[in-house]
Amino acid sequence: MATKDPTAVERANLLNMAKLSIKGLIESALSFGRTLDSDYPPLQQFFVVMEHCLKHGLKVRKSFLSYNKTIWGPLELVEKLYPEAEEIGASVRDLPGLKTPLGRARAWLRLALMQKKMADYLRCLIIQRDLLSEFYEYHALMMEEEGAVIVGLLVGLNVIDANLCVKGEDLDSQNEDDIGNKERNVQIAAILDQKNYVEELNRQLNSTVSSLHSRVDSLEKSNTKLIEELAIAKNNIIKLQEENHQLRSENKLILMKTQQHLEVTKVDVETELQTYKHSRQGLDEMYNEARKQLRDESQLRQDVENELAVQVSMKHEIELAMKLLEKDIHEKQDTLIGLRQQLEEVKAINIEMYQKLQGSEDILQEKNEIIARLEEKTNKITVAMRQLEQRLQQAEKAQLEAEEEDKKYLQECQSKSDSLQKQISQKEKQLAQLETDLKIEKEWRQTLQEDLQKEKDSLSHLRNETQQIISLKKEFLNLQDENQQLKKIYHEKEQALQELGNKLSESKLKIEDIKEANKALQGLVWLKDKEATHCKLCEKEFSLSKRKHHCRNCGEIFCNACSDNELPLPSSPKPVRVCDSCHALLIQRCSSNLP
Repeated sequence: MATKDPTAVERANLLNMAKLSIKGLIESALSFGRTLDSDYPPLQQFFVVMEHCLKHGLKVRKSFLSYNKTIWGPLELVEKLYPEAEEIGASVRDLPGLKTPLGRARAWLRLALMQKKMADYLRCLIIQRDLLSEFYEYHALMMEEEGAVIVGLLVGLNVIDANLCVKGEDLDSQNEDDIGNKERNVQIAAILDQKNYVEELNRQLNSTVSSLHSRVDSLEKSNTKLIEELAIAKNNIIKLQEENHQLRSENKLILMKTQQHLEVTKVDVETELQTYKHSRQGLDEMYNEARKQLRDESQLRQDVENELAVQVSMKHEIELAMKLLEKDIHEKQDTLIGLRQQLEEVKAINIEMYQKLQGSEDILQEKNEIIARLEEKTNKITVAMRQLEQRLQQAEKAQLEAEEEDKKYLQECQSKSDSLQKQISQKEKQLAQLETDLKIEKEWRQTLQEDLQKEKDSLSHLRNETQQIISLKKEFLNLQDENQQLKKIYHEKEQALQELGNKLSESKLKIEDIKEANKALQGLVWLKDKEATHCKLCEKEFSLSKRKHHCRNCGEIFCNACSDNELPLPSSPKPVRVCDSCHALLIQRCSSNLP
């Protein structure tokens, strides 16, 4: 086992003492609720700890008669580095009764605390390590990282308001006359303070360890849930890939069929070209119509391509969101591993654990934001799906119309072929001109066929994407239905609670009516609440929202809707609750008794 450096142990102990004293001072001052004075015990303890921190590793300055070891030298250096500190230095020098450098240093610390600039002054001093090396050894606390940590902790003291009387206090007498004896007493008191602080630190660390264990358990549970969700998502991806393979195989079959169809159409086109040589005038009109159809189809194709680009961008965004979720899960696993390693070293790095816990809360906030973005993207996808469905319907209609026009065109050509055979002898002179036109028409037909193939491929691709989007839409609708069902249950329970409150408020007023009705119904048999599970009239089951009510005339149990009538009975002059059947009977009797 390697022995630790004793100076490093001293720095660590002083850092822990400074942490505890600053934390205790801030908490007690906030609970105290008013300005602090010089008699406040945690404040005195803080100044003692700061003196020990500033004295650690301080060089001894020898003179002709004696040696001097004081912290006033580095504190006096702050005036040169920070111009605003000149006021404190001047006021400390002007204070009456201060004869020693240590007394001036103590007064300087108290004035810096009242100005709430102690952290700023000491930060300027720590940055200039070349100047500090004149006053401190290389292993001193102010020359190492522990000094920067203490300066960072001093920023929290800006919350405290202190009103310290420096003129009346005897700051020199604490450590100047009996240097030899009092230094020993101070060392013993520092050791005892360190022991007490270390014990309190161990208690606090034990409590933080237990809380961190609970946090680790909760993070592990959330990690298992996220892993399960990842497995479900991967299974869905595998299913989608299988469906994609099936659709590709179907596309290959369709391509084979289309190629066969194209071969058949080529033969038909050759026969049509032979007939076209004899019917140039009639084909000019058809050529113009086909040209118009080409323009319309090109416009439709451009619209479909634009929509495809939008869908591709949306798909990329969804993939990016999935990658972000996977990255978040990996980050959580890394944080779990880091937390397990930090539990072994938690006695020395309590502040770092709090920072990492705050980092985990930031990660949770980022996840909530990612979920909100995903919901927005799903809404956009649903809107794009509707638009795509409309576009697909329009494209299918246009395709059907084109097929019908092709059929009509074939029928017309067949009817004209009989008449054109008689005119073969007259049209042989125009063969030379028509051959050039035929070449142009062949090229045009080839371009049309290529465009048709591309449009068919784009349509099949769009159908595949719409099927995927429809599956996502169904999952989203299922989640919305579950949410609505939960909201309905929640509203029903709230209504039931409101009715209970109203009934309880009305029960006090109806106690006298119930007593009078009970006198009249002593001869009747009242049905018990446990025996009745359904309303006698509407036969609906009782629940929290549908409560039970006795009829004061027949004694049976009904729901609120079937017993919301009130009539005065012979036994009670006040109107009481009566069911619908008894209400109708009593009204009939009253009408028959009338003259």
